[in-house]
Amino acid sequence: MMDLLNGLIDAITNNQPQNKWPVIAGLSVTLGLIYYFRGRFWAFLYFATIPFLNWSFGIVDSFTLLSPSENFSRGVEIHPLTVVTGLVFVFRDFVQRRMGHRVLIVMALAIAWSFYYAWPVIALASGLAFAVSEITDWLIFTFTKYRLSTRIILSSAIAAPVDTTIFLYGADLARQIKLGDEPGNMLHLANWIVFITGKMIGAVIVSWLIRQREKAGKVDPYEDDGASPKTTFG
Repeated sequence: MMDLLNGLIDAITNNQPQNKWPVIAGLSVTLGLIYYFRGRFWAFLYFATIPFLNWSFGIVDSFTLLSPSENFSRGVEIHPLTVVTGLVFVFRDFVQRRMGHRVLIVMALAIAWSFYYAWPVIALASGLAFAVSEITDWLIFTFTKYRLSTRIILSSAIAAPVDTTIFLYGADLARQIKLGDEPGNMLHLANWIVFITGKMIGAVIVSWLIRQREKAGKVDPYEDDGASPKTTFG
């Protein structure tokens, strides 16, 4: 029982058990704020996923898809959680359906906690990537007035290459600084393609679901609620 408790404390304190009471207090206040702003299950899941993924890119090792060869001098490696990033955008949409633009509060809190659980360079890159996606979505709505389901696909297609590059550059740089990895450990073509594919799959799924709700009259397709599940994770 004590081993389980100690393991839980190590997890929530990022292996810094001496900080357990400040961390527990901070998380309690954070979760309370999310609940106060009408965040429920999906909001809590969304909040937890962003720091976890940012943490994983500094700790979890990549696996080899292709060994070094004449065509791939350094081989091809993929981070095992790369494909999970697309889920963040699905979570974000579910949160925004309930909280509206207050989902940005949850996002900000998640990025802030990322500076504790992940390396600062990764957390900063994640925040910049989110900012790119949000600005892209706002610009598309302001100047195109496309329906929400169309805007999700369009903004994802435009923002994904940019914010993916920003985040992977930050993750790559962080591993160079912290672990002494060679340049290109995270920012390489295989990872870049898988990241964008994961994001677009999430965008297509949510766009289709929203299009069905638009057809049923349950969602105003031209309401500026910013529900666009694209971009990074971060």
